[in-house]
Amino acid sequence: MLGIAVAGALAVAGCAAGQAERPQAPRTATGTLEQLARRAGCTPDVQTDAADLRQANCGSGSSRYVLATFATDRGRAEWLDAADDYGGTYLVGRRWVAAGPERVVTALRDRLGGVVERSSAHHGHH
Repeated sequence: MLGIAVAGALAVAGCAAGQAERPQAPRTATGTLEQLARRAGCTPDVQTDAADLRQANCGSGSSRYVLATFATDRGRAEWLDAADDYGGTYLVGRRWVAAGPERVVTALRDRLGGVVERSSAHHGHH
């Protein structure tokens, strides 16, 4: 089920109005899914609400992305490992991930901090 949600989020392609790169990204944001979404300028549409994972869709159209928060660093690592099978671009923070089109993820870095990671599906598990 997680893979389907990630694949759906990554299937959305397109461009978003990007902000100019700043010399320094802000400190990596922390907080609840709602706090991170507010900082990102998103009204979260929560899809998964569990103790170890909360995941929401944000934005619309070509600016759509997934924002996920995790109870543990291990949970985040496992989610990223599963998402890696689908390829994509991720903004990774402490116990949270934003996944979506590269331009959207890169623009979110100005608001949330974190590290942009690009993944490739060519080494997926079978």
